[in-house]
This record gives sequence, structure tokens and C-alpha cells, in this order.
Amino acid sequence: MKLELAHTTLTEDEALRLLDGHRIRQGSRVMDPKAQIVGEFVKSIRVPGYFPPLPELRQQLRTMVTLMDEPAPGLARIEDIRIPGPAGEIPARVYSARADRTPQPTVAYFHGGGWVQGDLETHHGLCARLAKHADVMVVAIDYRLAPEHKFPAGVEDCFAAYRWLRTQGRDIGADTTRMAVAGDSAGGNLSAVVCQLAASGGVPIPTCQVLIYPAVDFSLDTESHHELADGHIIPRDRIIWYMEQYLRGESDKADLRASPLRAPSLGGQPPAMIVTAGFDPLREEGRAYADALRRAGVEVVYREFPGQIHAFVSLTKAIPQGMTATLEVADYVRKRMSA
Repeated sequence: MKLELAHTTLTEDEALRLLDGHRIRQGSRVMDPKAQIVGEFVKSIRVPGYFPPLPELRQQLRTMVTLMDEPAPGLARIEDIRIPGPAGEIPARVYSARADRTPQPTVAYFHGGGWVQGDLETHHGLCARLAKHADVMVVAIDYRLAPEHKFPAGVEDCFAAYRWLRTQGRDIGADTTRMAVAGDSAGGNLSAVVCQLAASGGVPIPTCQVLIYPAVDFSLDTESHHELADGHIIPRDRIIWYMEQYLRGESDKADLRASPLRAPSLGGQPPAMIVTAGFDPLREEGRAYADALRRAGVEVVYREFPGQIHAFVSLTKAIPQGMTATLEVADYVRKRMSA
């Protein structure tokens, strides 16, 4: 199976033959066979309860994406920059299909990885595809990671980067009047938090927000968290470990900058697209955030991919529905930013 994943883009029939009829089901949901192969492969190479040293752990994510994600498309402009931050310069990367610096609608992208893993390389392909298909500039933000930098360091970096793009973004070709935020998993959390901080802090709110399987509540007490405690990619023991690395202590769980779903009101938030995966422990909190936004009068597009697992948007070579989701996100962003 490892050889298949590393060197072959499996067809649906090939994936089904490898599974030999053993499909994973939960209620009416049936796991996508390609997602199941990826998930079972990841389970097979992990030792339950063991977390390798941080350099190795971070390299594992880079390797996984290298093997399982389609290469980044060619763009006229890919440029590494530095953005002033609260603890020094924040590395960032600019993606654009345009070579010139005429002001362009811009998306600040915050990567996933449990606040512990992830960097400009792990999300290089995803950010490049979003820039190409949405016809926007994407600025990927390489915020400080835990456990070296505990909460709220990552939040502070992301909000500082967003404020800088709003005030100084024209220096890199950003249209400061059309500015969105997006992120996956931990990055979805940071995107939601940046939107809330902007609304409460007198900073212009984003034009829209895209939250891809976001983590928005550290209670970990939803139906999907319990049903998928032994789930693929991020089982419960791994989620708890990430939480312990990120937060300073128990009291941080209730901080709205960590658990944005706990905000008493989400009025005044920007329009949102929220993407979830049916076999992801984070599924129900993503749905709950969509529901809370709607109750507050915010326009929401909610899209569940019922057969998918966590991280599928970053694994498009092995799981083609990841590309489908990316194109839907790009279409949403393009329409919102041109409205």
C-alpha cells in the first residue's frame, strides 16, 4: 500500500480492489475508498500514544504532503516576504497568477497542523491552487508554533499579519479594500478568531472567511468527537496532545481566542464558507459554527464532504475530492471578492 500511495494515483476500481469490500461506514455515511486507503496507511505507520521529537513530527507532515498532494501549479509570482509581528518578523509567502503589482483581492491564509506542525511548504500547493483558481493574491502566514510558542502567540501573529495587510498591503500589490481570511484545521480556528478580533477591535472585518474543517471549541464534546475517537488522521489522543502543546492550561480552553464557538454573539462577522469532512472528529463543531453564524444573521455556505477524512484538501493526489473541495472554495472566494 505504501508503494501505491507514493507512486500511483489510484482509480476508484483499484482502490475498491485494495479494500476487498471492507468499506468503513457510519450511519448513512460511507468513507471514500481512496480516503480510507490513506487513513488506514497513516494508522499503520503510527505507534498509538507515541509522538516523535518535534523535528521528526514536523517533517512527517511535509513528507506526507509531498507524497500525496498534487504539485503546485506554476504562477507568475511566488515571493517570500517578511511581515512585522509582535515578536519579530513573521515569514510569509505571496502567490499570484499576475506578474505586476496592480492591487489585487487578497486572501491571508493560515495553515493547519494542530498549531504544532505545518509551514509554508506543507501548504504550498493548496495556496498556489487557491491563488490560481480564485484569481486572487494569497499571502500564506508562517505564524509561531507551539509548544515553543504557546497560545496566544499564533493568534497574535495572525492578527498582526492581517492588520498589516489591511494597512500596508498595497506595498506588495494587495487590494486593501478586498481582503479575506482562510485556513484549514488549526488555521480555520485562527481565521475565525481573526474575524472576531477584527470585529471587536475596530479593524475592518474580512470580505469573507473560509474555514476548512476548523477546530473552534476545545471542549471536544461533540457527537463526532465521541464517535470518531479512533478516527483517521486525528484520533482523540492526538487531538488532546495537540491541545496540550498549544494551550498554557485548562483556563485557556474558555478563551474566545482559542474556542471562538463560545462567543456569546457572532453578529457582525463576515460571510463564511465552512467545509467539513464526514469522518473527521471536527465535523460537528464546524457545523455548529455555521449554525451559530446563521443565527447571528451571517450568510453561510456550509459544505460537508460525507465520505472524507481530515486533511483531505491537502492530499489531492491520493484523494481527488480534495481538488474538488479546493475548486469550490476558489469559486466562492472569487465570487465574494468580485461582488
